Formats: sequence, C-alpha cells, structure tokens
Amino acid sequence: MMRKLFWILLLANVLLFAGMQRGWLRFGEQEPQAQPSLNPEEIRLLDASKILPAKVSPAPVHLTPAASAPAPVPVIAAPIPVTAAPAPSSSLQMTMSISASAPGSHDTLACMEWGDFSGPDLTRAAAALSALQLGDKISQRQVERDIGYWVYIPPLKNKAAVNRKIAELKALGVTEYFVVQVSGRWHNAISLGVFKSPEAAQNFLKYLRTKGVHTAKAGERASKLKTTIFKLNRIDAPAVAKLTAMQNDFVGSELKNVPCTISGIH
Repeated sequence: MMRKLFWILLLANVLLFAGMQRGWLRFGEQEPQAQPSLNPEEIRLLDASKILPAKVSPAPVHLTPAASAPAPVPVIAAPIPVTAAPAPSSSLQMTMSISASAPGSHDTLACMEWGDFSGPDLTRAAAALSALQLGDKISQRQVERDIGYWVYIPPLKNKAAVNRKIAELKALGVTEYFVVQVSGRWHNAISLGVFKSPEAAQNFLKYLRTKGVHTAKAGERASKLKTTIFKLNRIDAPAVAKLTAMQNDFVGSELKNVPCTISGIH
C-alpha cells in the first residue's frame, strides 16, 4: 500500500513539474482579457468643414507627375510697410505760421499808416498809392481835430493878386495849394498844407524855403480840421521800399509801423 502511494505522489509531482515547464499551469496571474469587439454600425465619420474654422480653407494640392521636374516656386518679397509721417498738430502749424511772419524773415509782411493828408496833398497821396496797385490792402480813416497847423500865403488884396501868386508858385514847382474863398479873416489866403503838429508844419515850411517860396508862413489854425490817414495792411518788402521813397515827396507826412489787422480784428 505504501509503495502504491509513493508512486502516485511521484507521478503527480512529475506531471505538476511538466505542466509548469510548458506553461500549462500559471499561479498568481490572470489570463489577459480580450478587447471588446467594435460595433461597425455605431461608427460615424466627422465632417471636416465642421471641425476647421469657417474662414480657413485648405489650399488645393496639385500633384506633379513623377516624370516632370518640379517647377520653381516664385518668391515674392513682402513689401516693407512705410509709416507715413504724422500731420503736424494745430499748435505746430501755428508755430510755423508765426515763424514765417517773424520780423527779419524774407517773407515779412508789414502793416503801416501814412498821414495826415488834406486838400491837394490828399488827392496826390491817393494817386500815388493807387499806382502801387495794392488793391484791398489799402484803407483810410478820417481824423478830426479842433486845432491844426498849416503853411500858407497870407491873404491877398484881390483875385488878381491871388492869380499872380499862384503863377509864381507853379514856376517854383509848387503845384499843391488851396485858395480860401470863404469870407472872413483868411479870405484870399493860399493854403499850402495842413498838419497835425507844429513840427510838421515847420518842416514843410523849410522845404518851401529851399524851393524859393519866401512869403509863406506856418501857424495854428483854430478850426475843425479833418485829415485822412491811409492804412496799408500786410504789404511786402518791395511795397514798403516804394512807400518809403514816396514819403520824401510829401514833406511833413508821417509813415509808421502799426499792428496788423486780421479779418477786421486788431
């Protein structure tokens, strides 16, 4: 009995050992589970147009035959962006405008007044200014004074004496005059010029002396005196030079710089 049990146990060990060697028996390990089968009827293909952004479209692909060499791809250089210079601000434009009109610059425009004129001098000065062809750059204003100064030939006895004196004045080159014809103290006096200051009257009298007029006098005239002053707005340098030369022909007149007027506003 013991012999049979021994051979049974021996045979069992042999079989156990053989099974372990050939992999028939595994202890402590689980058999790998098979992957569940896919159901073909539940598979759905996604639409590429719904996946890609609306504005992105794939570039078409052109297949080149294998026998032909690939054509060279032209390379286009992207233009370099050029940033435009910013427009000058209003404050900068204003600064440029002021610099262009600054005193001493080539394009300086001057504003001047020339006066005072009355009688024959007024007519002559207006004609001289008209020759400059300054158009609407010339304006004028009147000034009324209670007391003025004039250069004159004292009253003469009669009209014949007045005519002889006028002939003498013309012979000496004096063509601007005015005969006082109203009755009174100054009847038949000959006015040679009216001025706003005694200095201007004296200067004109000295000028007449150089021309040979020795009977003229300068004095105060206590009456309403209206004179005209010409305003020249924004004239260029050549016009200023001509105006300065013209002043020499109007002894006693005053030419001065004044603030410019912009659109009627001082």
